[in-house]
Amino acid sequence: MRKRACGAISDGGEAICWRVWAPKAERVELVLLDGSRRRAVPMEREEGGYFSCTLPNVPDGQRYAYRLNNGPERPDPRSLWQPDGVHSASAVVRPERFVWTDADWKGVPREDLVFYELHVGTFTPEGTFEAIVPRLPALRELGVTALELMPIAQFPGPRNWGYDGVGFYAAQNSYGGPHGLQKLVDACHAAGLAIFLDVVYNHIGPEGNYLGEFGPYFTERYRNAWGPAFNYDGPGSDPVRDFILDNVRSWIGDFHFDGLRLDAVHAMVDLRPRHVLREIKEAADAAAEPRQVHIIAESLVNDVRMVRAPERGGYGLDAEWNEDFHHALHAYLTGERHGKYGDFVEILSLARALGQTFHLDGSVYSTYRGRLWGAPAEGLPGDRFVVGVQNHDHVGNRPHGDRLAALVEPPKLRLAASLMLLSPYLPLLFMGEEYGEENPFPFFCSFHNRNLVEAVRQGRRRDYGFAPGETMLDPQAEATFAAARLSWSWPEGSPRAGLRRLYADLLSARRTWPALRDLSHRTVRLLPDENTPNLLHMIRGVGSEQELHIYFNLTGNAQSLPGDVGEIRFSSEAPRYGGNREAAQGEPLRPYECVIFASLS
Repeated sequence: MRKRACGAISDGGEAICWRVWAPKAERVELVLLDGSRRRAVPMEREEGGYFSCTLPNVPDGQRYAYRLNNGPERPDPRSLWQPDGVHSASAVVRPERFVWTDADWKGVPREDLVFYELHVGTFTPEGTFEAIVPRLPALRELGVTALELMPIAQFPGPRNWGYDGVGFYAAQNSYGGPHGLQKLVDACHAAGLAIFLDVVYNHIGPEGNYLGEFGPYFTERYRNAWGPAFNYDGPGSDPVRDFILDNVRSWIGDFHFDGLRLDAVHAMVDLRPRHVLREIKEAADAAAEPRQVHIIAESLVNDVRMVRAPERGGYGLDAEWNEDFHHALHAYLTGERHGKYGDFVEILSLARALGQTFHLDGSVYSTYRGRLWGAPAEGLPGDRFVVGVQNHDHVGNRPHGDRLAALVEPPKLRLAASLMLLSPYLPLLFMGEEYGEENPFPFFCSFHNRNLVEAVRQGRRRDYGFAPGETMLDPQAEATFAAARLSWSWPEGSPRAGLRRLYADLLSARRTWPALRDLSHRTVRLLPDENTPNLLHMIRGVGSEQELHIYFNLTGNAQSLPGDVGEIRFSSEAPRYGGNREAAQGEPLRPYECVIFASLS
């Protein structure tokens, strides 16, 4: 793998070459810190706005900073370690010195991916990378094949969702920094699990962002809802793209991640002939060789250009999120119709999301957006799309951060899990959903700037429609963060244990039943018809000898099946899952029950 172009770069020995892109500066000094003592070393100017210097005998952990034009000390934009936070000095790390044990690890094929999204700070009481390791066997036993970490790039303070990160290369210090991260990744591979990282390349956080002092990282030509937009296509954009592509190489090469989830790619504006998304995929593949690596896009525009092959005008990514599935399912289960859910008021939208991938496929008017939205899925197989019952956004962007388990009764939870896990798409579980976690997951942060803290509070109050004086969870309060920690408990005999057993059984079926491994051939219809949608009938493995017929009762009443439907293989209302189905054959479907039959008579 090629070395990083900038940062504190090791030559394999004790020397370190510091290199930084700072075209806005006339003079740059490297400042070495030893407690309160400072030693400034002038850096040599190179072409293109770069500055560098090399020093011998540099120990691991050496604190350093840059001084631009005799200004204040600033952390390295490509620092791998910020042991004292976003405003303090960087520290030297030699990631190549970690002793990996995963030489035989080749990754997980795309069609076998089962994602488990987790937030490092709230997944365990300790809130660290290494504290996750003891829980890996339970996730593997469940049927998960890939962890997906919410963003870990250094953010202000110890508490944050991660989407306000500013140290793009540095693993969050309060989670255990780069050393703890490498141990987690290595442990995942030893347990037979892939591990993905959520990265944010569409904006940067509001506190501790010093990039603009170094060079033209941002542009005013495009607007972004969350912060300054990166300059991917304007003057000076070549080094900006290198900044992002080197970051990809670092996570994949230095830290052995098996893939990246790219946050909100629809907000990454790039009008150059070769889109930066295509270059991200190419950089990841090159850094991972010979491992298998996957780049997943969160795209809200329902455009398969994300995953279409480059020779067909696409960006060549491996998969993209299909939010239509969640929105249709959530609107159906909860009856909520506000905002984006207003486009999914009919059961037909759920059937369309299961049968043809997108409900909003360019032929459906979006009342939420005031125009036609999306494009067809072009017949692409299900392993090019990721779906979920809930994720951090779906839960955390609610006023009280309430999970689905706190909103609907157990039969609906079991039905939701069945719809996701029996769909032809790649499933994503949000930490704790597999046992019906009810602890909330609200938005939280720990900014230092008081004005920013108050702006966040007022913004959340406005966005959620809280009236003056109405109680709201304070995003800055440590108690809000603490409330989000998982209980990680499913006592035998409890409804939680039953739900977790259902997840495990269906994930096992996805691995072993041929019809469920066929991610291309399915049919979906509503019964008795679209005007009276009591049942959803999905056929998986259409035309094969292992064809499966799956019926979902979409009502709170018992529903009769259409004739003799064959041998039952699964019921979401079986007693082992906490349901009350006693007889296996010949009875109507219980309210919100899912039943699988091996064949039709």
